[in-house]
Amino acid sequence: AMIEPESSRSRPEGAYDVFLSFRGEDTRKTFTDHLYTALVQAGIHTFRDDDELPRGEEISHHLLRTIQESKISIVVFSKGYASSRWCLNELVEILKCKNRKTGQIVLPIFYDIDPSYVRKQNGSFAEAFVKHEERFEEKLVKEWRKALEDAGNLSGWSLNNMANG
Repeated sequence: AMIEPESSRSRPEGAYDVFLSFRGEDTRKTFTDHLYTALVQAGIHTFRDDDELPRGEEISHHLLRTIQESKISIVVFSKGYASSRWCLNELVEILKCKNRKTGQIVLPIFYDIDPSYVRKQNGSFAEAFVKHEERFEEKLVKEWRKALEDAGNLSGWSLNNMANG
């Protein structure tokens, strides 16, 4: 009998190599588009959510499964990232996967934003959380803050100090 390589056994068919988490309004037409194209051209099976329609209240099971089945998550932190509860919910799930035994790799990219803003929720992130605290329950907001703090501590790429990003 043919023996399958380990990598294909551990991931379901159709699973992605990379899951891209980003704030569409901030980076979809610019940086994220270039990144996605480069990954695909390199033969990397990459998921990005092209659904710009407002989503239902909950993060969909399909999206959760896509995150869980990806080997790597690339999180593009931009000024508006924290204002999207979708992004924050994705991030919570991404970090859960990172901490599981499967050990998903998480690569943060700080796009025109200082990593400390993500870690400490300063600047535009602070403004976003003022609104979240009015609208969402404390437990959820705490979970989002913790996810940002953990993600901000991961080593990643900061694109505001690199020539041409």
